[in-house]
Amino acid sequence: MALQINTSDCTSLGDAELAEMADLCTDGGIPHEIGELSKQAEAWVLVTRVREGNHLRGFSFATLERIGGTPCVLIGMASVKRNSKRSTVMRAIVADNFRRALMAFPDEDVLLGTRVCSPGGFEAYKALVDVVPRPGFKASGEERAWGRRLAKRFGVSASSYDDRAFAVKGDGGLPLVFDHLPAKEGQFEDLGVLFEGMTGRDGDCLVAFGWIMAENLVKYG
Repeated sequence: MALQINTSDCTSLGDAELAEMADLCTDGGIPHEIGELSKQAEAWVLVTRVREGNHLRGFSFATLERIGGTPCVLIGMASVKRNSKRSTVMRAIVADNFRRALMAFPDEDVLLGTRVCSPGGFEAYKALVDVVPRPGFKASGEERAWGRRLAKRFGVSASSYDDRAFAVKGDGGLPLVFDHLPAKEGQFEDLGVLFEGMTGRDGDCLVAFGWIMAENLVKYG
């Protein structure tokens, strides 16, 4: 069955939709409850939902905005159901956010920023260039500055953020991240080094970002 993708304002979400999203989160992903999802709906502007028939398969909370004049897609959190189509669903979420970015920022390079707590989350960055962080890469001062800007935008306190490792020290709560497990096991194992020292689901995560060039963004129109 074909997937149906819809992006709308977060204000369109009611209790039934939030409950469905919470059910998806608890089904093998990070088990965010309705209360937290309601807070995310208030914190972000756009919600993208991917359905297969009557079933929700993935969603994201995001916004399009400029940071210091730079066009950005910021994904506050996302969750993808752990089934055989999960990589396709993940790509659909990213693609629809890029489609909106193309309408908002035509002919411009766009930064995608989000948080991840496992190597699999980096599958969302496959269409991007200059992804930070990455193994063996020493970030420039400007890239570290971008990490700090994004961490602040995500509500991370300066004392909880390591701008050299792009790492957020959690406060014991569930991480607000792009929660995704690729369909191909071990596909991003080499990125595991970035997560050394992180402890399970206590909120530890990485701030990650990359760029989609204008000539590639236009493909999402």
